[in-house]
Amino acid sequence: MAIGSKKKTILVCEDCLGRNYSIKKSTIAQKERVIVKKFCSTCNGRTTHKETR
Repeated sequence: MAIGSKKKTILVCEDCLGRNYSIKKSTIAQKERVIVKKFCSTCNGRTTHKETR
């Protein structure tokens, strides 16, 4: 892989475990998991979404 390459990661809702979002993340710059508050359509509200491995 080239320096600064991005990898597709999937975000999963912590409440219902639904895989709702996918983002591209730099593998070099960020080593830890991404945690973001996003809207979940099954929970019908803003919940925390965590990166899967």
